Amino acid sequence: MQNAQAQQLQYLKVQVETASPGELTLLLYQQTVKSLLKAKQLYAQGEYESMNEVLHKVRSIFNELIITLDMQYEISRNLRGLYLFYNEHLARFIINKNETLLDETIEFAKGMAETWKQAVEIVKTGRTRKDG
Repeated sequence: MQNAQAQQLQYLKVQVETASPGELTLLLYQQTVKSLLKAKQLYAQGEYESMNEVLHKVRSIFNELIITLDMQYEISRNLRGLYLFYNEHLARFIINKNETLLDETIEFAKGMAETWKQAVEIVKTGRTRKDG
């Protein structure tokens, strides 16, 4: 088991080291989705301490995304607002255990991951799916 985990970590390390900034952002979004789904599973199992640890990591990802924004662009200001909004959703979920807050954050993260995946694809190929 440890060998498989070590191989996965090495793969991830290579993936991060060779990724473009857009691909790195996509990796962050994908990790956010994965972590939020794990938190939902832990919540369902009543493992609140482990769930909180996972959610704090997600909140750290949102904070990392915020500090990388170039605030001279309107889209960056809009994204900052979204990250702050969903960061607050997670904080309130941790306190109140209102699962709707977690579900809404999962949907946001899935949408961002899919959108970013399409953007990275467009940059790589120079065309949209409809063009090809």
